[in-house]
Amino acid sequence: MNDKNDYIEAAQQIIVSLGLPRSQQNERSALCLLALLNLTPGKAWADAENPLIGITPIMDWARANYDKEYAPNTRETIRRQTMHQFCDAGVALYNPDEPDRPVNSPKAVYQIEPAALALLRTFGTLVWHDNLAIYLSERETLVAMYAKEREDRKSTRLNSSHSSVSRMPSSA
Repeated sequence: MNDKNDYIEAAQQIIVSLGLPRSQQNERSALCLLALLNLTPGKAWADAENPLIGITPIMDWARANYDKEYAPNTRETIRRQTMHQFCDAGVALYNPDEPDRPVNSPKAVYQIEPAALALLRTFGTLVWHDNLAIYLSERETLVAMYAKEREDRKSTRLNSSHSSVSRMPSSA
């Protein structure tokens, strides 16, 4: 696999396979995943890495390796619409080198989660599907988590709309 589009399509396929929501099944998220793996065109999935990388460096990496130019104001979109979901799904770690780093720190970094890295290194091999099934059996997908949250909110709303009326005893 040497074509840039093949890597982007493969990364999108992986995102779908990992159970991330439709709003993350796009080129932006695929490029973020590739950056988390430092997977440049021509590099084998087995050689995926796990660098610490921030949002602006992810954008610079996408431009340098995949000719994708992002405007500076795209940082928040990448952070809020891709990286947050990667962390929620357990695919990426936030500030693994310094977990106490302030949320608004310009030094904030992300890194691929070790089990996800091990899985992704098998992409395109005969053991990929078996490894994917094992990986998914050990964790809940983000789509399932979001569905459960929606159901919990719905049941909370329903329960709160049927508040019980307190009755005073007739002898009061």
